[in-house]
Amino acid sequence: MNKVATLLTTGLLVTAASVAHADEWTANAAVSNNYIWRGLTQTENGVAFSGGIDFAADNGFYAGTWASNVSYAPGDVFSYEHDLYFGLAGETAGGIGWDFGYLYYNYDSTAEFDFGEVYGSLSAGGFSVGLNVLANTEADEAVGQDFGFGQAFYVSADYSMPIRDGLDLGFHVGYHDGDFSEAFNGVPGAYADFSVSLAKDGFAFVVTTTDLDDPGPDNLDNDEVKFVVSYAIDFEL
Repeated sequence: MNKVATLLTTGLLVTAASVAHADEWTANAAVSNNYIWRGLTQTENGVAFSGGIDFAADNGFYAGTWASNVSYAPGDVFSYEHDLYFGLAGETAGGIGWDFGYLYYNYDSTAEFDFGEVYGSLSAGGFSVGLNVLANTEADEAVGQDFGFGQAFYVSADYSMPIRDGLDLGFHVGYHDGDFSEAFNGVPGAYADFSVSLAKDGFAFVVTTTDLDDPGPDNLDNDEVKFVVSYAIDFEL
């Protein structure tokens, strides 16, 4: 999984293994004026630096790690996100792509909010749909909350199309729900996110927003339209 793609498409988990053809190690690095995850800023609308390493086997198995700076409030205990993931991806004889795996989100130990998800996606042509389901977390439940397996989920749909000379236009819609989503994101109830993106040669421009009426902390502005500019590079190891 190239987590850089998650940052650029504001939520869809896209794996490097899904396009790999032989055993290979790759690395990636990116810089962005904002780290958007499922429509919400992870850096108080500030700059994000990220990078990762991936292994993809010719049988469809892949594994990797990715990291970025994060911040949700001035002086909070969150300073980084470090992800570990593995999965299996392939394509049917009819040209339907598929991808299933597990993703673990690791944060500062004092935050005590690490969590894991199982995920799956299907794709055909420029269309793709995905589902992420909460698998486990070290976070403590408050009264009335349920952080059990399957009690939070994120579903998304994406469409990408080439325009001209390597320029791609993308559309994304996602929906996040569950007690853990509310606790981690600091927003009340379920919400949807939407984005439109243009990408070429590692550069990307994304316009993203949510349908939140109550955005949570004022410093995050998660009910506003956000404009994200980023540059990412990938290289073989």
